[in-house]
Amino acid sequence: MNAYCLLHGSTAALEVEVVVVRIAMIGTRGVPARYGGFETCVEEVGSRLADRGHDVTVYCRRPEGASGPDPVEHKGMRLVTLPALRRRSLETLSHSALSVAHVLGRGTDAALVFNAANAPLLPALRARGVPVATHVDGLEWQRAKWGGVGREYYRRAESLAVRWSDALIADAQGISDYYAAEFAAPTTLISYGAPLVDERKPDLLVPLGLRPQGYHLVVARFEPENNVETAVRGYVSSSSLLPLVVVGSAPYADEYTAAVHAAADERVRFLGGVWDQELLDQLYANACSYVHGHSVGGTNPSLLRAIGAGVPTTALDVFFNREVLGEAGEYWADAGDLARLLKESEAHPEETRARGAAARLRALDYDWDDVADGYEDLCRRLAARDVPSRRPSGRRLQRTDVSRAHRAGARAGAR
Repeated sequence: MNAYCLLHGSTAALEVEVVVVRIAMIGTRGVPARYGGFETCVEEVGSRLADRGHDVTVYCRRPEGASGPDPVEHKGMRLVTLPALRRRSLETLSHSALSVAHVLGRGTDAALVFNAANAPLLPALRARGVPVATHVDGLEWQRAKWGGVGREYYRRAESLAVRWSDALIADAQGISDYYAAEFAAPTTLISYGAPLVDERKPDLLVPLGLRPQGYHLVVARFEPENNVETAVRGYVSSSSLLPLVVVGSAPYADEYTAAVHAAADERVRFLGGVWDQELLDQLYANACSYVHGHSVGGTNPSLLRAIGAGVPTTALDVFFNREVLGEAGEYWADAGDLARLLKESEAHPEETRARGAAARLRALDYDWDDVADGYEDLCRRLAARDVPSRRPSGRRLQRTDVSRAHRAGARAGAR
């Protein structure tokens, strides 16, 4: 049940309503955030909602190799750790199914489900009267790691998410436009935040043998659509004097990881996953440049972290990256482009630093407090059942309907 607090003045009735919402966050690996964008969002938003007095429960997977008891609280959020089948095609859905069962057993005012892949579970929540918003993420079916069956599943899951969610969350305008064009479906546009690094601490880099402005940086999961191999090949074909530092890895990606390492030369340094968040911030803040190759996601937290650290950024030329960087970035289409830009960044250090300062200004438009405001408003509307009584059908539109869908999406965005 929602809690209400009413304050009354002595002469005139002054009523202030404070609504405490029970919120379940389902479909991620959980917190502390150590993997990707969803986990970062859950930690940043969930902790802020908990600070504002909301009852936040995050469903977590136990990290492989973890020992000891599972944590039950993190930054004010209640943690529920449940098992998952350790197979790429089943891990997310198996864990989310157990999470939904747990939610149905204890109840909640609003469910935030991350990843459209979990859409087949939505009817169970709706049958029990649990209002749900689905964060649809990027265009998952375009990811190279999925075969034909996996891609078809994700395309169908998108349709089901449109049909069975009370609201859809998009973290980038490009994603919002896609759902408007494909399904005539409105979305709630809530981007991610960019953490600001206000102080450079080069001493933290000494154990790694790195110096300020003395390396280029890549931070990404090793997946084909993140173009880590292309970034490494572009660097190797350049005449860069500074080393390339690569942070990241990926489960279930042994073949691609081997290809990335095979493309490297002795100037490339692989650090693996870096879970120390302060060290990761300093790797960004002290880099000569950051190379970003993500291609199919929405607003990417690695890119936001880079601009928040004020690092000059060179990104793959796709809409999502241009939406974040604007004129502050430089863009590449292939390894040859990247090789040229890396060389130029070393040859013109003053211009390179100016791009970093411009990127830092862009970061001010991505504030986690504003993001939390958006989620708080959405959760309150879900809890109050202030959602459309009818949802789009989930049917993909014919190409002749695209212009009509764009207009519908524009009207929904204006509201």
